[in-house]
Amino acid sequence: MELENIVANTVYLKAREGGTDSNKGKSKKWKKILQFPHISQCVDFKPLIDMKYSYIIDQQPIGRLLFLQFCEEERHEFHRYNVFLDSIEKYEIESDENRIELAKILYDRYIRRDAVNAVDVLSEDMIVRCRHQLDSAHRELFTDCSTAVKSFLAGRPFSLFESSMYFHRYLQWKWLERQTVTYKTFRMYRVLGKGGFGEVCACQVRATGKMYACKKLEKKRIKKRKGEAMVLIEKQILQKINSKFVVSLAYAYETKDALCLVLTIMNGGDLKFHIYNMGSEPGFDISRSRFYAAEVLCGLEHLHVQGIVYRDCKPENILLDDAGHVRISDLGLAMEIPEGESVRGRVGTVGYMAPEVIDNEKYTYSTDWFSFGCLVFEMIEGQAPFRARKEKVKREVVDRRVKEEQEKYSHKFTEEAKLLCKQLLKKSPKSRLGCHYGRYGAREVKQHEFFKTINWKRLEAGVEDPPFLPDPHAVYAKDVLDIEQFSTVKGVNLDATDDTFYTKFNTGSVSIPWQNEMIETGCYKELNVFGPNKSRSPDLILDLKPEPEKTGCFPFSRRKTQSARSKPVPIKDQCFLNKQNKIADEIPS
Repeated sequence: MELENIVANTVYLKAREGGTDSNKGKSKKWKKILQFPHISQCVDFKPLIDMKYSYIIDQQPIGRLLFLQFCEEERHEFHRYNVFLDSIEKYEIESDENRIELAKILYDRYIRRDAVNAVDVLSEDMIVRCRHQLDSAHRELFTDCSTAVKSFLAGRPFSLFESSMYFHRYLQWKWLERQTVTYKTFRMYRVLGKGGFGEVCACQVRATGKMYACKKLEKKRIKKRKGEAMVLIEKQILQKINSKFVVSLAYAYETKDALCLVLTIMNGGDLKFHIYNMGSEPGFDISRSRFYAAEVLCGLEHLHVQGIVYRDCKPENILLDDAGHVRISDLGLAMEIPEGESVRGRVGTVGYMAPEVIDNEKYTYSTDWFSFGCLVFEMIEGQAPFRARKEKVKREVVDRRVKEEQEKYSHKFTEEAKLLCKQLLKKSPKSRLGCHYGRYGAREVKQHEFFKTINWKRLEAGVEDPPFLPDPHAVYAKDVLDIEQFSTVKGVNLDATDDTFYTKFNTGSVSIPWQNEMIETGCYKELNVFGPNKSRSPDLILDLKPEPEKTGCFPFSRRKTQSARSKPVPIKDQCFLNKQNKIADEIPS
């Protein structure tokens, strides 16, 4: 039994490290899997795409890289505008002590009318304002300038990009992005844990070698528990979210027996494991607690701004990645709240639910701030505020403590930490920190004295060093045999009436995570090759008929139909597009 766990861990760690080959876990046929279609396949794809600069360049990672390449190689007169925008991004995350000097450098290099690389689309008012505020060097000093430059690039430069081979290459990438995803897309590794409807396993994309966590939702278990709406809501919320501080959904697909969510893999374990198992005594020091609290706060802010209440903030759901940064996970209880409305629902985890949730009152985002207070308290104290670890006590007793009793603070708390927790754990939402500005309550929490040493711009950019680095050779998960297996679901039959639900779920790759995967794994760099002397490669020449695929030495032995990649027909004639038309509204913008 011990041997089985050792083997599972060894195979998993080898996959994580990329194996011993130079392709770092990629299938030997990865270039075939990611082969570009002929451009004639893609030209009619354009109407399905959001054609705004703000989407293709600002939000789409591959779109941005291709636009930068277009400006640098084909329209160099626009290149300096992109360099300026990159410089502004670096300025905004620069440390406070270096920003004044950098502000003056940027002003002299780009803002002044007589500057060598002057961005000549700025108004006189913008230039004067920048000059007068240089000594302040506040982070938003160049925001108006940045907006003006983007507005310029969204005009003629973007129109020229649309008619270039670089945009046609973008269409080819979008075609690849929307190909069918099945269980064959992945290799599966050891079980990492359990979800509400099935196991969570480590998996690897065959084409790129990228590791993910696959959350399996058993179809029969979903149907038996009438969890269709809950599963679909979680999937749609995950698909909508794009944050460094919330796990991302990369793929959604189905097998014969399960629906699968392929998510960011977090190899460092959860905060509960680290609070209780990784030190001489439970809990973290103030500095480490502050760092994790700040990153969770950024995740909650992102969810709330999108109109999403999390409703399950607790140490088990906060996961560490390879570098030691944390992300919010498990959005199974999350819910979208329309602007101006509230919800009611006695959901969450005992001991972390706010009083208004226990009493089944209406609420918006207040419950997340109470749960966040419980999390901060537990990280510092090494024990939850209303229930000791492994304490055997009835739910009603814990609920009464939450509603009536005052939490107790030990010497581990600084005055700022104590004040923060007290304000977050107020029994009434009306007096609770974070509850006075609706979906923008995180701004109030960020201004608390406890977080005064946090450089929010640098933290949000992911450039602050975490206080703890997970061991890359360790598996922060229970032994395979210690993870309880699910029982077989009996008395449930799947039929055609379930197919509509499965179709809504089975939408394949999610745009931004998929494009990031192509870039991070080196696939983009290796495949994004054009012809000699900046000319179109054969797959990008519209009038050039694609070469037929080789039939081999025995063409009579097994006749094959021409592959989709080599057929010079518009993409609208392909069967997969019928499915995509139904779900186009779900593609995040």
